[in-house]
Amino acid sequence: MQKVRYALIVGASGLVGSHCLEQLLKSDRYSHVISVGRRDLPLIHPKLEQKKVDFNKLRSYAADLEADDVFCCLGTTIKKAGSKEAFYKVDHTYVVELAKITAGKGAAQFLVISAMGADAGSMVFYNKVKGEMERDVQQQNFNAVYIFRPSLLLGERTEHRTGEEFAAKVMKPLSKLMVGPLKKYKPIEAETVAKAMVYVAAQQQNGTHIYPSDEIAELGAKL
Repeated sequence: MQKVRYALIVGASGLVGSHCLEQLLKSDRYSHVISVGRRDLPLIHPKLEQKKVDFNKLRSYAADLEADDVFCCLGTTIKKAGSKEAFYKVDHTYVVELAKITAGKGAAQFLVISAMGADAGSMVFYNKVKGEMERDVQQQNFNAVYIFRPSLLLGERTEHRTGEEFAAKVMKPLSKLMVGPLKKYKPIEAETVAKAMVYVAAQQQNGTHIYPSDEIAELGAKL
């Protein structure tokens, strides 16, 4: 009989994170789900425990960040963050600090959303930050690290991202033409990414696993 586990999710108010939280609460695999964020979510569930934190002082909450599997759905844009420095703090510093703390508390698996094109050596700032985050998370002592690199995300956001909304309108009708090597560029539903994360966690692999968008779509269809 498989051990019932604790899940911890960060970024559950976001597009992928909200779907991921929904899947975790539905899963028989998890008896307890801890959602960590700046504010409480308008949600009550018998399995859900909410923790409000100041991400700039994340280590002071270490006692509350103990789980078997950690789902990191943190992410912003440079425009929303206000500067490159603020973007780096959210998409790199907070994510890596979470990985360090939870690894130290004995978490076995760390699952994180990155981005297509992530590369620590990239000349593109966004891709470079994502690549450095991936590199630094992989250095932590987990049994397994799962990195998801989705293409353009589709779904209803609580916030407006004009550029992404325009891109979705343009790309979605073209997605049927994206076959073969182009499959990884197809827009993908946020719910599919969330399902892929929860499905992969249940496989309990070892080592580092990086999934491009087309593989994410295949995995999400299995849940």
